[in-house]
Amino acid sequence: MSHSARAAGPVDVQSAAQCMCRLGGRCTSYDPGHALHLVQSRLAACTPTQWRDAFVVETGDDTVTIRWATGSGTATFANAAGASHAVRLGEPVAVHDRYRVLAIGAARFNLREVG
Repeated sequence: MSHSARAAGPVDVQSAAQCMCRLGGRCTSYDPGHALHLVQSRLAACTPTQWRDAFVVETGDDTVTIRWATGSGTATFANAAGASHAVRLGEPVAVHDRYRVLAIGAARFNLREVG
């Protein structure tokens, strides 16, 4: 008896994977804009001179728009792990330039720049 079924290859499996946050659960991905990895958090904490101060000017479903405290413009970041729900308009935040981490008080979020 022959089988016509084949094992899924890496491309098939990779294209079918999606983060649990898309299904209403907690983020299971460490891709930019999803869950913050412990190593990413620690690296950001070890490089304090690379944080930039900002203020929240707008929030969307999964986005936070900030205005840099230096007055050098705005930036919009996506985060599926709840950053937009953890922050209030006008609240001061900090963004780590190198490791793309958003600090809201003691909370930290992984960012993906959009737009």
